[in-house]
Amino acid sequence: MHPLIDVPSLDRLLGEPPAPVLLDVRWSLTGPPGAEAYRRGHLPGAVFVDLDRDVAGEPGAGGRHPLPDPDAFAGVMRRAGLTEARSVVVYDEADSTAAARLWWTLRYFGHERVRVLDGGYRAWHDAGRPVTTDEPAPASGDFTPRPGGLPLLDADGAAALARDGVLLDARAPERFRGETEPVDPVAGHVPGAVNAPTQGNVGVDGRFLPPDVLRERFAAFGATDAEEVGAYCGSGVTAAHEVLALTVAGVPAALYVGSWSDWITDPSRPVATG
Repeated sequence: MHPLIDVPSLDRLLGEPPAPVLLDVRWSLTGPPGAEAYRRGHLPGAVFVDLDRDVAGEPGAGGRHPLPDPDAFAGVMRRAGLTEARSVVVYDEADSTAAARLWWTLRYFGHERVRVLDGGYRAWHDAGRPVTTDEPAPASGDFTPRPGGLPLLDADGAAALARDGVLLDARAPERFRGETEPVDPVAGHVPGAVNAPTQGNVGVDGRFLPPDVLRERFAAFGATDAEEVGAYCGSGVTAAHEVLALTVAGVPAALYVGSWSDWITDPSRPVATG
């Protein structure tokens, strides 16, 4: 299944039973909470999923957004109506940053029929499609987590990939260079990593660039389907966006979920700047 879906295609699917499960995962690192945007208006039938609470575990040694507990995540998904048989469409405000993390997490835990609404809520709204403030009460689903559906990196794996393959750092250039660090207590990057900021994956409308353009972009960083490729960021959210963009480009990639916020928990791990 292609990882992206556009507004007209989703509109058609919603009129053909069984309709996909819709998950709204609007989120911002600095707020306001995505639930507020959801309550102001969302796609009909969409269930809100909180990225911090539902798509990640408690912050700690594993980073700011570690993997969620499989059973806890499955419980959230079942309450949202997720079944093994129904497809899923996830969306956020526009650029798919949060939606990509939910896409990746669902795929990692074994659900293969997951797509991201390209352009998110904004694309749906701007196309004149209906929105609502009604909150659905879906029947309980039967989703069962099966970890391992997508490749996962830990700190040692990220270090090895930076040395022997291609490890992309999805953060802004100034954070990669260590000139500023607004979130984590240490600035810099994993030695050997290559900076490929996620904002370069989408256009000004938040939609992903065409696959051939993305392939050319990633090839310039050395990331092709002939290499082992991985991605990290601050806490494994924008890096999931990088993995999604790489998937659209036809380049398989692993995600370092703990990312920089996990890397720096061990002072023996080296830090590069510049």
